This record gives sequence, structure tokens and C-alpha cells, in this order.
Amino acid sequence: MPGSILGTRVPRLEDPDLLTGAARYVADLRPAGLLHARFVRSSEAHGHVRAVKTADAAAMPGVVAVWGAKDLGLAPFHGFMVLNEACARPPLADDKVRFVGEPLAVVLAESEQAAADAVEAVEVDIQPLPAVVDPETALDPAAPLQFEELGTNLAAGFRDDGQDPLAGAHHVTRLRLLNQRLAAVPMEGHAILAAPGEPGGPFDLVVDVSTQMPHGFQARAARALGMAPERLRVRCPAVGGAFGGKPGVVAEHLVVMAAARRLGRPVRWVETRGENLLSMHGRGQVDYVELGFDDQARLVGARIQAVGDAGAYAGFGGALALGPTRLMAQGVYRLPALAYSAAAVLTNTTPVGAFRGAGRPEACELLERTMDLAATELGLDPVELRRRNLLTPQELPCRTLTGASYDSGDYPGVLARALELAGYEALRAEQAERRARGDHLALGIGVSVYVEVTAGGTGSELGGVRVGPDGRVQVTVGTSAHGQGHATAFAMVVADRLGVPLEAIEVVQSDTALVPRGGGTGGSRSLQVGGSAVAAACEEVLGRARELAAAALEAAPEDLVVSEDGRLTVAGVPSRGVSWAELAARAEEDGMPLAAQVDLVQDEPTFPFGAHVAVVEVDLDTGAVRPLRHVAVDDCGQVVNPLLVEGQQHGGAAQGIAQALYEEVVYDSNGQPRTTGLADYAMPSAAELPSLEVSGTVTPTPRNPLGAKGIGESATVGATPAVHNAVVDALAHLGVRHLDMPCTPERVWRAIQAARAGTLPPLWQDPPAALASLPPRSRAGRPEAADTDI
Repeated sequence: MPGSILGTRVPRLEDPDLLTGAARYVADLRPAGLLHARFVRSSEAHGHVRAVKTADAAAMPGVVAVWGAKDLGLAPFHGFMVLNEACARPPLADDKVRFVGEPLAVVLAESEQAAADAVEAVEVDIQPLPAVVDPETALDPAAPLQFEELGTNLAAGFRDDGQDPLAGAHHVTRLRLLNQRLAAVPMEGHAILAAPGEPGGPFDLVVDVSTQMPHGFQARAARALGMAPERLRVRCPAVGGAFGGKPGVVAEHLVVMAAARRLGRPVRWVETRGENLLSMHGRGQVDYVELGFDDQARLVGARIQAVGDAGAYAGFGGALALGPTRLMAQGVYRLPALAYSAAAVLTNTTPVGAFRGAGRPEACELLERTMDLAATELGLDPVELRRRNLLTPQELPCRTLTGASYDSGDYPGVLARALELAGYEALRAEQAERRARGDHLALGIGVSVYVEVTAGGTGSELGGVRVGPDGRVQVTVGTSAHGQGHATAFAMVVADRLGVPLEAIEVVQSDTALVPRGGGTGGSRSLQVGGSAVAAACEEVLGRARELAAAALEAAPEDLVVSEDGRLTVAGVPSRGVSWAELAARAEEDGMPLAAQVDLVQDEPTFPFGAHVAVVEVDLDTGAVRPLRHVAVDDCGQVVNPLLVEGQQHGGAAQGIAQALYEEVVYDSNGQPRTTGLADYAMPSAAELPSLEVSGTVTPTPRNPLGAKGIGESATVGATPAVHNAVVDALAHLGVRHLDMPCTPERVWRAIQAARAGTLPPLWQDPPAALASLPPRSRAGRPEAADTDI
């Protein structure tokens, strides 16, 4: 609307407190009587626990208690979702450990130093067992078993049971590729402070925790502890990032809460960086991709077989290959047939969970990398191959072969825009010139086009609005921010609907005692579902306010409008109006506060999309890769605040570039982690990244009142394959067709040497035999049979 605040670059309202130190994190909270928790962790990847000797540690000065699994008696649990009920995790390992870093005992002490010293005094006796690190190897019948009672390391899986999707193909491109393990690396790791409630008060336990989903945390923790959920208050102070790493309850959370209840004192645990790097990983997927084309280079079908590494316990990460990756396996393309199989596999490694994109980056990477390879094999420019196969705006909305219900989009349009901004033809000309003169700095250009799913869990979200007699507005939301700018976005929605200045709006979130329910934050759902709920609550409040104002102004409610100075006035007669403060006072007098709460239901998810162009320079002498440019055109529907969107684009693209070039969690063959600190784990800084060229198109969705789609993970989805393709493109004239991520200098250098020696490895190998014996999925590849619950 003319004069609307929506779509303007409003600075973040949260930042002053963060920049001045007024914001408080869990580590800043120091109540009286505070105890500090530290954990004794397994140094073995796999083994039987013969003894955990705590007597010496318990006798040390300042130590209050040292407990193992049998002391606390906590039952095995599922922290976020159940993939296989038989693979529940004990909060403290009892008879067996399954990965390095698994907690065995907890020390509770008066100071952090006393706790740390006591951890070193605990003696642990573990009988080592053979470990398996690679998920493909773990499928071998002879591999060490994580849960002997299962008789297999397969936690879950299926195969499509139908016709050959490649039948009649003129050409088939085949590729095995790896989405390597990544660490989430938030600025703040896991942190929790659990304190007993006031005697006779409404809560038995009050928990301050760094989480994405306070209400989900409340429900899961209460269930695991045998508490009534309403007796557990969960609050989130400032949260230093999450990226999918803080959606549920982790083992240490339960131990700290149980300790606080038993001792009757507040207990705090703040994860160290080393602990964080071993607490949860993302990605961890091996994909076998076969794309079939006709004689016009148009897709006729695809066969995709995915092996997802679940890590030591079958949690959310193991389900990604079965759920989100499958859901988005068709991508942006017109695909007549698809066969998809997937296995979630247990290994002696850190559990894999949701990480920025959670299955959608994997789907985009496997498609876009294979499309580039296919273009090479077919003798086409990679852009031309994509153009022949992209779905057009006229074909949307549509339901894909995997059941994804695409809402709106213009995939050829964003590709054209990205190519224009990048100057694609000029880049190709420069590349040809460099190759002609034998330049040792090779130029690579990579392209990707993507679509992803946001608010994939659908469901409802709470939005509440209340106007006080002082004219200030309190907004209540069931989502929970961890750095994205929720307060700014929600306040802008209220200011737009009610005409109230931003400084008069307070956003209340992340406290189960103040916000009755909520789905929390994940899957880029917050604005489209939570913001739309707030907008709907504003409309209800505005309707009630019009009735009150109509009586005061002797006018019809439909003739009243919100004026630029934030009053309700008679249309065309701005002098006749009433303020929000006056209306709220009248409502209070009537005993009906000027307030509304809405549980907004979005029946289906939304599907943001975009195109990225990456430009890199590869030193053919050393293998070093330098990203020169990154152009991102991302469409997230209607934009509330371009500043917030650009921030998410920058962060998402940086993560995508990092996966392609730098980041990788590494284990040796015995399950020992080799990347235990930021000296080993190559997370890039701003110095390693180019200035990002971000822009977008606007294609509103009809699925929520704001017309908004998610943006928090989109640029990550698009960036990784664009950069990966660029590196391979830089080496294409040498004969290199593919290399695994990350494209480190050593890996690139070895590929160059192998190309020159004619010893490049094959692009394809047969998938593990176990995939052929997975249980069939009936009527696979048909929309009506699609399973999109995960």
C-alpha cells in the first residue's frame, strides 16, 4: 500500500542491546547458589563401559557431586524425532559408548575450574570394539553393529518399486557424489541453566536454554523427566545462532535438569567449542544419481539412491535422505519419471541432525552437479541444458513426482537475471582467452538453479496483539528468534496494519510462561507463519477498534481508516479521529481489552527459488581456489524488510561457499575425530569470501496473508552447487569432470595431477548392495503416494 512500512530497509530493533552488552545469554546468568556442570566424555568411538570410577573426583575441593548413568537413572530418549524407536539414546552412556564425545558422567561443582579439574580425575575403563565410520561400509553385513538387537546398521530405508525411469533414454549421466559432514558452529554453543521453582510457585523447574523451539523443548524435556509440561517453564534469553543445531533436547540438557531437581540448586552448563564440534553434525550423505535424456537433451527420468549417515543414534539427520532430500529431488526441472531410494545408516560418529537447509541443499547439490556433468557429456553449455528442462511459470502451481506442491515461481526468469548480473557471456570469453594463452590461473564459472521448501512442517503458529491504555502494543509470537531479526519484522507488520510507531511496539517471545504455545523456529517458517499470524491478529484488533471508534465518532465502522499519524479517522475527514490509547482505554472500561490471539494455519509449505552464479580462480600450480564473485538472485515472495533478507542471503551464501571449498568434519578409520577445534575445522572468515552480489525477484505466494516465503536457508541451497560447479569448470579443459567437496587445494591439485597423468578415478561405482534389498515403497514416484511428513 502507498506509504506502507513493509518493503523498507528498517534497521534491526534488536541490535542496540546486542551491541551494548545489554542482551543476556545463558552464560551471563549467575543466580545465587549456582553450580557448574562439566561432562566426562568417551575417548573411544565404540566400546563396552566396564567402569566409571568417580570417588577421587567426588572428594576434590568444591565438588558437590559426580554422577554416572546408574546414579541418575534417566531412561533413553529421543531428542527431536523418532526415526527408529530401538535407537533411543541414554543421556549418560551406561553399558556401551557409540561415538567419541558421548557423555559418561557429570561433575557438579561450585566453580567452573573445580568442575573441570574433577572431570580429569574421573577414571573410565572402556573395552574397545571395532568401529565403523563410513555409512556405506556400515551397510556391509560384516560391519560392527551399533545396536546388536537390530541385527543391522540400517535405521530406516525404502526403495521405489516401479518401472525403470531411464527406459528409452538416449543418454544417461551417472555420478556418485558426496555431501560431506559439516559442523554447525554457531557463535554460542548449547547452554542451559536449570533452577528449581519457588516453593509453592507455579513451576517445579525454570530453565533458561539456548534453543530454537522453547515449547517443543518444554514438551520433550517434561516427557523425558516425567514432569507435567505446565510445571516446567522454559525461557530463551539471547541466542547466539543455531542453524538447525538447537531444535530439540540434547543429552546434557536432561542431565542438568535432573541434577537441579535432585540438588535443589541452580545448575548451569555452557558448551565449549570443542564440545560443540562433537555434539551434532549436518549433511553426511552419499548420493548415486542417474539422469536420462532424450536426443534433444531433455530429461526423460532420474534414478537417485541416497545413503544418509545418521551417526551414532537414529535422529533427525538420518531422516533427511528419506524426507526433505526426496521431497525436493525433482528440483526446478520437468521430470517425467523418478525412482528414489534411501537408507539411513548408523555409524560410530557424532549424531547427524538438521543443519541450515536440512536435506534441501543435498537435493540441489546432487541435481545441479549432475546437470553440469551431463552438459559436458552432451556437448552443451550448462545454461542451455538447464533452459531446455526448466519448469516455466505457466506450469506452476504443480505437484511434483515426490508430492511437493510448488506454489509460484519463475525459474527461467531468475536464471536470466543472475546471468545478466554476472555478465555470463563476458566471463566465458575471458575464460576462453585464459585457456588459449595457457594461463596458470584458470577461471571457472558455475551456475545453479534451485527451488526449496520452507515451513515444511506446516501446522499452526500463534500471533497475539494487545493495545494498552498508553497506546503501546504488545506482540506475542510462538516462534523464537536466534539472530534473524524477528522482533523487527513482526513490529513492522504491526506498524503497517495499525499505524503504531515502531518504538511503541514490544515483541514478547521465547518464554512458555508468557507465550502459551508455539512451534518455534525452523525450516524458515517464522515470517510466513508467525508473521502472518501477527497480521491476522492485527486485523481482528483493527476490527474491534473500528467498532469502538465508530461509536465515539458517530460514523460507520467501514468508513474508518488508519491515518498516517496513527489514529483511526473518518475517511476523507482526518480531523475527526481517535487515538489508539483512547480506544484501548474504552475497551478496558468495557472489560474487553483491545487484544486478539490467532492460531494461523498454513495448509501447505511454500517454495522459494533462485539462481546463483559463482566465479572462481584456480591456481593450476598449487590447487588453491579463490572465489572472485558470487551472484545470488533469491526469490522469497513478498519482502517485509530488504535489510533482513539481504542478511540472510549473505549468511546463507557464505555457508554454501564454505561447504564447497573449506568445511569438512573428518574422522580416522577408528572413529577418532580429526577436526576438534577451529584450528582443524576450516570455517572461513570474511577474508576468504568475496563481496556477495545479492538481489532478488518478488513472486508472492498465495498460501499466507503476507505472500511471504522463507529466506533463511535459500542462499545456502543455491550457493554450494554453483561454487562446486565453478571449480570443476575451471579444470574442465584438463579433463577433470568431478571432484568431491570440499575443493581444498590438495584435492584440486591431486585432480590436476591425475588428469595430466590420465589416472582420474571413475565417476561412477555401483551403490552398496544393501540398497537393492531395502523394503519397497509402493506406487513410488506418484504424487498421491508421496510421504512428505519428515
